[in-house]
Amino acid sequence: MARYSEIPITKTLNNNIRNEGMNYYTQNKYPIIPFQSSDIYIATEFGDRLDNLANQFYGDITKYWIIAIANPNQISLGSLIPPVGAQLRIPININSIMAAYDALNSE
Repeated sequence: MARYSEIPITKTLNNNIRNEGMNYYTQNKYPIIPFQSSDIYIATEFGDRLDNLANQFYGDITKYWIIAIANPNQISLGSLIPPVGAQLRIPININSIMAAYDALNSE
């Protein structure tokens, strides 16, 4: 369960959904990723996966969500596999994206 280690746990405040006081993981919020002149574009090939592309471009497989959010019309919700031959936008300058992500999820 290490992938959930950074997701905050909170308690329910009432009995509307589950019993009051039960623990649950909060949902992550993701920023809008604006177009930048430093973005690059790739054509996907058979076997490409978002986590592998994130490792290739960012050195971190957990940043696959950046590529997914930057390409909402190409990536199916909940999928790590883009369609073969799709043109994907890869944001290269991710410092501002990560700062926006941290700001949204620090509440």
